Amino acid sequence: MMTTTKAKPRRAIESGVPDPFPQMHPVLKTNYGNWAWHERPRPGVLRHVAHGGDQVWTVRAGTQRQMDVHTIRKLCDIGDEFAEGHVRFTSRSNIEYMVSVEAKVAPLVEALNVAGFPVGGTGNSMSMIGHTQGWLHCDIPGTDASGVVKSLMDELYQEFVNEDMPNRVRITTSCCQINCGGQGDIAINVQYTKPPVINHDLVANVCERPAVVARCPVAAIRPAMVNGKASLEVDEKKCICCGACYPPCPPMQINSDEGTKLAIWVGGKHSNARSKPSFHKLVVANLPNNPPRWPEVAGVVKTILYAYKNNARDWERMGEWIERIGWPRFFELTDTPFTRHHIDDFKGARHALNASAHIRFQTGALDG
Repeated sequence: MMTTTKAKPRRAIESGVPDPFPQMHPVLKTNYGNWAWHERPRPGVLRHVAHGGDQVWTVRAGTQRQMDVHTIRKLCDIGDEFAEGHVRFTSRSNIEYMVSVEAKVAPLVEALNVAGFPVGGTGNSMSMIGHTQGWLHCDIPGTDASGVVKSLMDELYQEFVNEDMPNRVRITTSCCQINCGGQGDIAINVQYTKPPVINHDLVANVCERPAVVARCPVAAIRPAMVNGKASLEVDEKKCICCGACYPPCPPMQINSDEGTKLAIWVGGKHSNARSKPSFHKLVVANLPNNPPRWPEVAGVVKTILYAYKNNARDWERMGEWIERIGWPRFFELTDTPFTRHHIDDFKGARHALNASAHIRFQTGALDG
């Protein structure tokens, strides 16, 4: 009787970035780090040429961030039939197909458009809107970030498939004030306007009170006894309505129809190309959280986007344009009212007060 040795399962690597080379397109693998130049033949298509003469065309298409298995299979079928079986996803939920023959580009683009996946998002266009998890996965969302993205992309479709912006435009959405979406030329973030409402009957059974107290960034939460039960209380004069207490203690409900709003921020960017990285700044507050189409948010975003498109110089990012014309002129061009919410009165932000949004490094801070 023959005995077979059971193969040991491959041990998962749980630290660092997964090795990309086994799944990489052969032309990319052969010429890794050896590219001579690249160009964009049309919106959504990149052409890279290696020093040795090899070429590869990349076709980028927009997808939704949260997809069912049927949609993923459809995208893979397109890659098998019209591309060369290799795909990758970008950080903004775009899918990219690589082909080594130019003749495959046009049929691939047509197949993606017919299937409902628009080709674009390269160069000086509006890229796919980056967003956080929303109601599907996150434990503290104040709105459905993916729903906001869907409603905006429906109205800004032409800005994705064409390259006629002054520079690239990065829009982000975050479904709470932690701002996991990061900095953006335009950012749509949830704004909590009221302190949490505490269900004192559940706190003792659900929450680890010391952890909740420690979680508050302004020390507005302290232990309390309410109706003979161990609970928590909030100093509403200190509370900044950030929502940080809600994840470790769901009975401290921060979301409500009246208290959860949306705010628009502008001028942020992560890169240091042409200018320093910068934080986005608040321009519109207290917009209604109005699903499923969020018309008030869409109206403000389009007004800001087209003011930038019509007035910025070539290659200026949103923040660079605002820095050049000044904030008063920005509020005029976007027909946006200036309110008390725009006043930066944080005592530690002396460099930012009525000045630049650029990140500043203290002299010598990076030495040694």
